[in-house]
Amino acid sequence: MAKNFRDLSEQEILALAISSEETDARIYADFAAGLKADYPATARIFTEMEAEEDEHRRKLIEDYRRRFGEHIPLIRREDVKGFVHRKPVWMIRPLGIKTVRRQAEIMETETQRFYERAASKVGDASTRKLLGDLAEAERKHVTLADDLQREQLTPDVEAEEEKAHRRLFVLQIVQPGLAGLMDGSVSTLAPVFAAAFATHNSHAAFLVGLAASVGAGISMGFAEAASDDGSLTGRGKPLLRGVVCGLMTTAGGIGHTLPYLIPNFRTATAIAVVIVAIELLTISWIRNRYMDTPFLRAAFQVIVGGMLVFLVGIWIGSS
Repeated sequence: MAKNFRDLSEQEILALAISSEETDARIYADFAAGLKADYPATARIFTEMEAEEDEHRRKLIEDYRRRFGEHIPLIRREDVKGFVHRKPVWMIRPLGIKTVRRQAEIMETETQRFYERAASKVGDASTRKLLGDLAEAERKHVTLADDLQREQLTPDVEAEEEKAHRRLFVLQIVQPGLAGLMDGSVSTLAPVFAAAFATHNSHAAFLVGLAASVGAGISMGFAEAASDDGSLTGRGKPLLRGVVCGLMTTAGGIGHTLPYLIPNFRTATAIAVVIVAIELLTISWIRNRYMDTPFLRAAFQVIVGGMLVFLVGIWIGSS
């Protein structure tokens, strides 16, 4: 059962501070290791912050030994009510540069504020001084992080890290999502419009489109997840890619299927054709935005392919 902070003795407060500093140092070490390959400058910042945490822990241990001896009881954050908890690094992978910097800022700021609030509630003078010193140490950590960031993250370095962040985003999210959107938007055109023109029944066309979209989403999701584990290509977790690809595939097919919820066949078909045009233009824009494909070339490639599939569907459905 967690203990109230106000019930801790000075010995327990020191032990808790030592444990907290050790935990923070290990988190910074994990950040540095996770960012080293893609964001070396930021990784160096966290390595230096780890060293600062280790130095504070060393001083706390020296003070503890002077006052209470060699044995340091294991008191963790989760053993104390209201204490700041740290989300394990393995739970926020893959490490995004902005996520990590924000997490580090929250770590230091929350701990500083916690010690300041705690100091105001403790009556013992020496304990109040100890908590004040810890709050000041955390405040210095924030200043150190800012100084290190200004020193090491020059405009050129930040531009390189932003480029790396964009590259990872494209590999892990945009590429599987775009592949799914293209497959869902184009491959379902033929069955949807074939069913529509064969039956002239909106409900039948909707059922065919729904089945084709969901089926294609499941197929593409599994195919993307099984394509590689991301360890060599840097494309991220297979499960994430599979989910993104599957959902975007289904969304691409559902878009021009939903109009067939309208009972009037002609109205539904007209709206579906407009949505198809929007889908193909959206795909062209994404290829231009993230794949550096000229918009006109991307539009030509996507629209020609989509129109061929669309016409094949109408031809088969009308025959």
